Amino acid sequence: MWETYKKGFKAYLQLEKSLATNSIDAYLRDVEMLTQYMQMKNELQTPAAITMQDLQAFLQWLGSLGMTATSQARIVSGLRQFFKYCLLEQIISVNPGDLLDLPKLKRALPDVLSYTEIEAMLQQIDMSKPEGGRNKAIIETLYSCGLRVSELVNLRISNLFLDVGFIKVIGKGDKERLVPIGSNAIHYIQIYRNDIRVHVPAQKGFEDILFLNRWGKGLSRVMIFMIIKELAQMAGITKSISPHTLRHSFATHLVEGGADLRAVQEMLGHESITTTEIYTHLDRAYLRKTLEQYHPGFGKS
Repeated sequence: MWETYKKGFKAYLQLEKSLATNSIDAYLRDVEMLTQYMQMKNELQTPAAITMQDLQAFLQWLGSLGMTATSQARIVSGLRQFFKYCLLEQIISVNPGDLLDLPKLKRALPDVLSYTEIEAMLQQIDMSKPEGGRNKAIIETLYSCGLRVSELVNLRISNLFLDVGFIKVIGKGDKERLVPIGSNAIHYIQIYRNDIRVHVPAQKGFEDILFLNRWGKGLSRVMIFMIIKELAQMAGITKSISPHTLRHSFATHLVEGGADLRAVQEMLGHESITTTEIYTHLDRAYLRKTLEQYHPGFGKS
């Protein structure tokens, strides 16, 4: 039944709102996340049965996975559009998203994992299980390349150039970039491809997608959140963790190590250098902390 609602919503976005394909896909992903959540709770009903309390519980669940307030706010925007469409089509009589509180946005610097903490997460992975080999390749790739979660789940085998140490990434606005990939990530991708993925028949349309679930389809963004959240908990890490944390850690470690900001911008796929400059703030904080910790005269009067 929900497939019918989603098809109608897609047509509405295309024909009446004239949105770009990327925006339409994002809105449909928002609705898909909500339906996945309701299915997990065995409470998936018609849109008319969904209440504001259901949506609030959904947002709390996303927050518990480590999704940032900014990402949650964007999902709320997508869901409001969906319920607005349902109202227009008289599928519902009240829009449950109208009174939904947006998560509070704050300009806080993101949590960053140390290399030791990333190693601790990797050590929690059970390599005797097929999903263990896949998950190790996923974490290594996220940290080695600084990928967005959407870039990771859409990573294609045909875009791997491991012999020369690069991967081609399709970023925001379908913009392509070449990103260097480290030897650890290459090693575990090859193990996954040669020993694990070959035993998972890919479903139609997913033959070229690198990371698959047990049914031969691509992984969802939510699945990546859950994998990382679980590994962080197992490693005893109490920071707010999400796939983006590994991207932040990648960039921060490069800047702390003295990497050129333009090079980091290129690898992250940032349009503007000002977006990348957040990592110089992280670097300054790191430098101050180092001085406070090790300089005998710093901060003493």
